[in-house]
This record gives sequence, structure tokens and C-alpha cells, in this order.
Amino acid sequence: MEKIASLLEGLEFGTVQITVHDSQITQIDRLEKHRLPLKSKQITPLSNQSKSR
Repeated sequence: MEKIASLLEGLEFGTVQITVHDSQITQIDRLEKHRLPLKSKQITPLSNQSKSR
């Protein structure tokens, strides 16, 4: 339980997966995701784009 608690510390986004085999914990995986702030995109109307071919 201490190992699981330590893996949860500081985890903002992600998962902790516990694998059990024959009633014993055999593996613990921690997948951490880092969310990046979205930058606003400048939208250009289609009518202002050049149509060169």
C-alpha cells in the first residue's frame, strides 16, 4: 500500500494500474500525462486565402 501511495503522490493527470495474479500484486504501472496549455489559433476566413494553382 505504501508503494501505491507513493506512486499517486504528485500525479496530476494519469493512471496507476495494479496487476494481480493468484491474489498477489505482481506489477504496478504508472502512466503520467502532461497537459500543455492550448494556444488560441488565429482563424483566417476562406474568402481571404489566395487560390493560386
